Parts: sequence; structure tokens; C-alpha cells
Amino acid sequence: MEKLKIEIPLLLPQVPDEKDRCVRELMDRLQGREGIESVHVSNGQEDGVPQLCFHYNPEEISMARIEALARQTGASLAEKIGHRLLAVDGIRHARHARHLEQALQQSEGVIQASVAPTGMVRLEFDRSSTSEGEIISTLRKEGVNVLDASVSAEDYTRQTGGRVAEAEAEGHQRLKKKMEPGSDHTHEHGGIFGKNTELIFSIICGVLLGTGFGLSFVEGAADWVSLSLYIGAYFFGGFFTTKEAVEEILKRNFEIDFLMLVAAIGAAILGEWAEGALLLFLFSMGHALEHYAMNKARKSIAALAELAPKTALLKRNGKTEEVGIETLRLGDVIVVKPNSKISADGVVVKGRSSVNQAPITGESVPADKLPVEDPEQDFGPDSEIRAESRVFSGTINGNNTLEIKVTKEAKDSTLSRLVQLVNEAQTQKSPTQRFTDKFEKHFVPSVLLLVLLLNFAFLVVDEPFRASFYRAMAVLVAASPCALAISTPSAVLSGVARAARGGVLIKGGRPLEDLGVLTALAFDKTGTLTEGKPKLTHVIPVSDIQEHDLLKKAVAVEALSNHPLARAIVRDGKGRLKGMPVPNAEDLEAVLGKGIKASLEGNRIYIGNLELFEELDAVKPGEELIDRVQALEAAGNTTMLVRENDRYIGILALMDTPRAAAKATLEELRKIGIKRMIMLTGDNQKVADAVAAEIGLTDAWGSLLPEEKVNAIKELRQKESKVAMVGDGVNDAPAMANSTVGIAMGAAGSDVALETADIALMSDKLENLPFAIGLSRKSRSIIKQNLWVSLGIVALLIPATILGLANIGVAVLIHEGSTLLVVFNALRLLAYQKK
Repeated sequence: MEKLKIEIPLLLPQVPDEKDRCVRELMDRLQGREGIESVHVSNGQEDGVPQLCFHYNPEEISMARIEALARQTGASLAEKIGHRLLAVDGIRHARHARHLEQALQQSEGVIQASVAPTGMVRLEFDRSSTSEGEIISTLRKEGVNVLDASVSAEDYTRQTGGRVAEAEAEGHQRLKKKMEPGSDHTHEHGGIFGKNTELIFSIICGVLLGTGFGLSFVEGAADWVSLSLYIGAYFFGGFFTTKEAVEEILKRNFEIDFLMLVAAIGAAILGEWAEGALLLFLFSMGHALEHYAMNKARKSIAALAELAPKTALLKRNGKTEEVGIETLRLGDVIVVKPNSKISADGVVVKGRSSVNQAPITGESVPADKLPVEDPEQDFGPDSEIRAESRVFSGTINGNNTLEIKVTKEAKDSTLSRLVQLVNEAQTQKSPTQRFTDKFEKHFVPSVLLLVLLLNFAFLVVDEPFRASFYRAMAVLVAASPCALAISTPSAVLSGVARAARGGVLIKGGRPLEDLGVLTALAFDKTGTLTEGKPKLTHVIPVSDIQEHDLLKKAVAVEALSNHPLARAIVRDGKGRLKGMPVPNAEDLEAVLGKGIKASLEGNRIYIGNLELFEELDAVKPGEELIDRVQALEAAGNTTMLVRENDRYIGILALMDTPRAAAKATLEELRKIGIKRMIMLTGDNQKVADAVAAEIGLTDAWGSLLPEEKVNAIKELRQKESKVAMVGDGVNDAPAMANSTVGIAMGAAGSDVALETADIALMSDKLENLPFAIGLSRKSRSIIKQNLWVSLGIVALLIPATILGLANIGVAVLIHEGSTLLVVFNALRLLAYQKK
């Protein structure tokens, strides 16, 4: 049985990530084909993108045939299924977003639609049944305008082979016009005062109401004057409410706007014009302030997109010229002046400076940047780039000039990917929001039925019809779930926005809520709890040799090898020698998995593990030496003996040392309620136990293969219900996929980590994890508070109005007050501080 790996974007160019249902359908279609045993998403990466791995029998099917089948199947899916992420304008509130989502899902050909109140729309549609132009047309009919699309009109036309309907082309032309620089159109708000129309109408309503109510107490003032002012207040306060109610009724929906309008008309019929005008004034003011609050959160996210400068200083033939960042290509060199923003992802090839990376990674202290050793090197996606040489678009240069070689085009930069993923995250609903959406669908019709029955209360209770009708209108106001509709979306949006500003990407409401209830965390060891690279921890001379002489011999021999342990000995050994000259060795011979030997100044030098010397010759290490080696290994070190000719001259010990912040971070996690912290590693159990004891883990599970890590996560989920997996997002992808929440570290430098994780810590800092969990718990707490407030107010007001303890005026004040309370309570998340 052999394996073949193919990059997913080669098969499905428009699919956003490997979690998309099209990837699953592609695997299902190919699974079971003759000669193909299994198909799965690969743990590894090629050029920074996820792959499909095919297990096949070469005697039954060739590699070329598999590639052809995969491309053919992928092409048929890509031709059939389209994916779009659109930015729209005109969504007035969370309920409008939900109605827009329902309208899209009911449209022919739309497979899945998700709409965020901030104006982000994510679509999956059947190309044979609909087109992008028809979807744009549907959006316009719903009263919104498309401001930005993920794919240009030209690209889309090319992908569909020119089969674009006339309506689609017209829709694209409108879209293109809106997006052109210098276009007069920015936002269409459908009012004479632009975006502030609803707020100004609400204020006018309040002024007319207040004036009319005041004149009612003035002796000699005609009643018709106050009535005229109340009617004016009705017009301005009820304008947008009526507009939305009519739109929903035409779609056979009965929503909160309709309930409010019926209550206001009912109050007018009873002659209670002041109470009806008060209802419309507070309801319209609540809507206007809701817009303000959602715009505040929306702008917090939109600010991410404004981080990157629009131009760059391109260095070409010794001269610099200012160009748009979209024209930069891989390998271009740009000049970044002091105290200016960096225009592209790349590596420093000239100059030294400190760079403020807070916009991307959330790090509060500027990072020192150094040039790479070989500026002419071709830096591909899988090239190893030191953190001190890597820079990101949107970060801010310090006091010195830098020259940077571009490694990613503007559309693929870390910042662009971050903005796209945050926008997609807005469309992902949390479990609580899905619950409230279902609740409202059943609640509103129940309220209408209750109100209808209360109109006939005079048949049971000795009271006039007028009193029964007034009570019904009061209950109608009291039962309207305005606060409930906005309580969760506002909190999720604020939480995601605050996390992004802190260097943490949270992909939607589900991981935001789930992270807040975790009591168990599983960690990968290498690169997560440890530095991810071995360090020389012990240099122990034996016999009569000095430490620096032992190091010189070891460094000279290991310099001939490219093994990671050899590189660590050379790097750290030279650091300890502090510039002392090192002789040149020759005639290197490697013994796989055991050690090396070479000639140095006429002597034969051997460096390797105990197994090497057990098999080498009759000159065995003594018992005392073996005991010292075994003691170091029991502490988690990788050890090597050094022998010169027939004499053992020293011991070298290396270890992937724990991160400096690991112990303090785990202690902080324990304080905020994480009861169990487990390390999953492929290293032997002794190493795992040593690291666990040093940094304070509760459990350490060693000698695990990747598939065994998946089984370990499944076992933990059975015991702990919910568990997060923290790793690098690449080789930990299978374990992350099986955890409640997958958390990737250092995602700013890894495309795969950004795609695979539910939560991505943009900087390679473990200490950001308590911030993410703390923010999640605060978000969950605020969501709960908002639910209790919104449902509690309804639960109190309904019986209070039925029993006559509260009239329409009181119900309106409390009702609209609770709506504003939950919105501004959610906005507190934008001010959440790292502790």
C-alpha cells in the first residue's frame, strides 16, 4: 500500500478551508474507488496549505490515475458549488440579519447562508441553480447593498466560462461602481439625513412628544394642538418601525416591529396618544442606539483592515519608488522608513530595528529584528525563517530603516488572512444564539395568541372592552423580545473583536463560549510547552580535560554534521567558548541513530549515545560514567559520550527546555479554574515526566504516535466532557479536530495553523492563553447576564401587565431600558484587559 498527497486548493480552488463540506464530499466520492483504500486530510503540509492523503494499491491504480480522478472530481464539485464571503451594508439589527439569512436559505440554489449583524455574509450555493448576480439581486430586494465581494466580477466570469446571466452582469457592474475609488457611494441608509436619519427622527419624535405632553397641562391650550404634536410624534417615531413591519408582513413574518406598531395603534384607538408616542419614541431610540453599538463593534473589527498601509517603497535598480501594495510580488525588496508601518509580510535583508508587532500578535514589547544570513535565499512557504528576521504587514517599524524581501503578496498576508477569518467568524453563531433564535420563532406567535385571547377578557372579568384591549396592548409591549434578540450577537461580536485586538483569533461564537467552560487542557510538548529546539544543558569533562577543550573538540566534529542535535551543540558550544578558535575536523562518518566519528588533529573522536559505544569495540564506558549518563537521561536530557581514541573525555547533555513562561502560565491557568493539564508527547515517558514535574502539569502521557494522541483526546473528552488541545496547528491537526476547542500557537507564522484551529494565538507565546480563556469566560458570563436580564424582564412584565400593575408607559420604559442595558453590557467586552 502506498501514499499520495495532493494539495486541497489544487482540487477545490475556492473552498475556504479543509473543514468545508465540499472536502468531505470530495473524499466520499473518491473513497472506495477501485485501488483506493482510504482518503483523509493529511496531518502535514506542503507549501503551507492542507492536503488530501490517498492510500492506494499501485497494482490496481496508478498515481497518475488518482491525480486525474481527484482533479476531475474536484473540478465537478467546484463547477457545481460556489463559495462567497460578501460585505453588505444596510443590515439594521440582529433580527434583520436573521431574516436576511432565512431569505437567502430559502432562495433556490443556496445550500448554506450565514449572516452577521455587522454585514458579513457567508454563502455556499449551487452554481447550476443560481448565480452570484441572482444572489446580489436577492440581497438588494431585502434592502441591503453589496459593498465588497471575495471574488471580482472578472474572475467569476472566467471561472464560469462566460456563462453569466444578463442580470448577473448588471449586478456586477453595480458592485464594481460602488467599489471604484472616488465613487460617491459609501453607504446607503435610505433616509434624508443619511446614516443618522433614524436617530434624528427619534429625537424629533421625542421633542414633539415632550412638547405635546407639556402643553396638555397649560390652561387655555386647545386639545387639538397636543393631539397634532402627538400625531407628528407618531409619524417620526413610527416611520422606520412601520417600514420594517410592512416588509416583514409581506414575507409572512410577524416580528417585534409589528408587535410595537400594533401596540401603538391600539393606544391611539383608546385615546392614549401620549403613551403610544412614548412607546414609538423609546423603541426608535433603542433601534438607533443599537445601530450605534453594533457599529462600534463593527468598526473595531474594520480597524484591522486599516492597519496595513496602501503603498510601499519598492527598491529597484538602486532606486526607490512608491507603489501600491497590490503590485508587490514575491522576492521584491521594500524599504521601510523609521516609525512607519511595514507594507508586506517578509524577511529583513538589511538593517536592524525594533518592530511593534502588537497589531498582529498582541505582544506589548517591540521585537528586535535582525537581517537574515543569506539575503539572496529564495524564501518559500516552507522555508525556516527565524522569528527575529520575520516581519508582518501592518506592524510598526522602530527608529531605524529596514529593507525587507517580500514573502507573501498583499492578498495572502497574515493580516489579510486574519481580517478574512475574523469576518468569517462573525457569521458563526454560538450555541446560545441558536437557542434564542429557535425560542423567538415559537415565542412571538405565542404572544400574538395570548394578546388575542386577552382582548376577550371582558367576557370573563367584569370590565369594559376598552380595559381588556388596553391590557392586551400592554402585554404586547411587555412580551416583545427585543433584548433577547440582540443579547448574544452583541456579546459574541464584541468578544471576537477584543480578542483580535489582543492577538487572539477566535473563529466565532461556538469556540468563544466553549473555551469559557473548559476545565481540562491537553498540550503538545515540543514547541508548545518547550522551546521546540534542543539546547546544550550540560558539558561534563571527565579525566583531566578542561571544559573549553572538550567543547572545542565536540564543536569541531559536530560542525561537519547537519543533524539538529549537532547544530545545537555547535550553536550553544560556540556561545560558551566566546570566540575561542575551533580546530577543523575531517573524515566524518555517521552511525544512524547512534552517533558520529571523525578525525581531529591526528586523533579519532567519537560522539554518540551509550548504544554506539556498546557496539563499537572492546573499550566500554565504566559503571560510574554509565550511572551519570542514566541520571541525566532520567531528568529528561538527551546524552552523548565523547571519546578521544580509547579515552572517554566527557558527557554532553541536550534538552528541549521548557519555555521560560510555561510554569507561571500553568499556575495562572490553575488559578482561573483549569483543574487538569495534560501533556501529550511522542517523547519517552521519562522525558515527559521530567518536563511535567518541572513546569507543574497534572499529567504527562509519553510515547504517543499521532493517532494515539487522537485516542487520548477522545478518552479525555469522555472523562472531562470538554477538553481543548493546544499545539502548533500542523502536526496536531487530528488531535485538535477531535477536541472541543483546537488552539494553535504562533499562528502568525503558519497558514495551516490559521486554518485548522478554532482559536489561534497569533504570537508564539503561551502566556496569551490565560487572556483568551479569561476573555471567553467573561464573554460567557455577559451572555448569561444578558439572557437573564432579557428573559427576566419579559417574565416579570407579562404578569405585571396582565394584573394591571404596569401600564403601557411603564412597560415601554422597562422594555427599552433592558434592550439598551444588554447592548452596553456586551460592549464592556471591548474594554476587557489582560490580567
